[in-house]
Amino acid sequence: MNGLRSRAAVIIVGMLLIVGFLGYAFWPRALIVDIGAVTRGPMTVTINEEAKTRVRDAYIVSAPFTGRLLRIESESGDKVKEGETVIARLLPTNPTLLDVRTEEQAKAAVAAADAALALARAEITKAAADLDYAKINVDRNRDLRTDDAVSQDDLDRAELAWRTANANMATAKAAAQMREADLSQAQAMLMSFSDAQKLAMATNPHPRDSVPIEAPISGCVLRVLQESETIINAGAPILEIGNPSEDLEILTELLSTDAVKISPGDRVIIEKWGGDEPLDGFVEKVEPWGFTKFSALGVEEQRVNAIIKFSGNADAHQKLGHGFRVEVKIIIWENDDALKVPSSAIFRDGDGWAAFKVMNGRARLSAIEIGRNNGLDVEIVDGLSQNDQIVLYPGNQISEGARIKKRTLTN
Repeated sequence: MNGLRSRAAVIIVGMLLIVGFLGYAFWPRALIVDIGAVTRGPMTVTINEEAKTRVRDAYIVSAPFTGRLLRIESESGDKVKEGETVIARLLPTNPTLLDVRTEEQAKAAVAAADAALALARAEITKAAADLDYAKINVDRNRDLRTDDAVSQDDLDRAELAWRTANANMATAKAAAQMREADLSQAQAMLMSFSDAQKLAMATNPHPRDSVPIEAPISGCVLRVLQESETIINAGAPILEIGNPSEDLEILTELLSTDAVKISPGDRVIIEKWGGDEPLDGFVEKVEPWGFTKFSALGVEEQRVNAIIKFSGNADAHQKLGHGFRVEVKIIIWENDDALKVPSSAIFRDGDGWAAFKVMNGRARLSAIEIGRNNGLDVEIVDGLSQNDQIVLYPGNQISEGARIKKRTLTN
């Protein structure tokens, strides 16, 4: 009998232990969560984009005429002064080489021009003889007319012949000059490279100083587009000049949906430009023309250029040059005393927003109304007060009235 009682007692004790273990195992415990607070402080909403610097008025110096460009001695970064620094020199081009057919045609043209000149000179000789005869004849008729030996009609015909001979003489001389010009033009077609160089040296002993190209503005050489000596056409670019220290701006390409939120004068923070401190700037203008651009992932985007000017101390960005990479934050809204919470604390609840407020160790669902959101913080318009404790990163396990406990960081 005592044995049965002892066995029953052991069974009962065992069952109680099992029930207690199961109760302990399945008893609801407080969830470990991160807890933050509703605070007041400065808050800004920005549009962040990569950008690059550029010289506003960069001058591309081009060749004023077709010629031989001498080797450019200037290098990128060299200082130039407006109207004084010679940045390039041009020489007239040498005549082109003639093929056999063209050369024979040019020689024939020279021979024809030479023969025409000889004919013109012969015409001058004939006109001179006619003029001498007409002069003698008119003088004789004048003397005879004094003695009434010839009629007045004979004298008039003699004077007409003399005036006609004078006109023929002038015509013959003009024709000879024209033939001389034709001969010179035909001979120029046969001029060789060495003859052209001798002619250039004869007219200008210092051809390197013949056609200097001077800097149009004061600044520095941004890049040399044609460094080696070569034949260059009129209007071809030679080098680019600008003034980065005084005429530098920033160009950024914004999404068109972001561009409509920006206005001229908006403050800009310039970061990751290489210096220790961010630079200040402002939006000068947003261009009215958009363009299509493909992102790195191949997505088609509509972009709009925005121009940003530097503000503050001009010495701060003196080390920046043309085409340098920077990152800009364009401030479209800011409040120095905004009621805000971390954006990780809010979530969608139906058509509105909500957050879990911590009250007496439990999570209480609170409907809220939000304002601006910059991705890190959210402006609270209604539903929470300053210093309220809220759950950060609420998961699916947290529900209304759930027991919660603040996570403690251990080293």
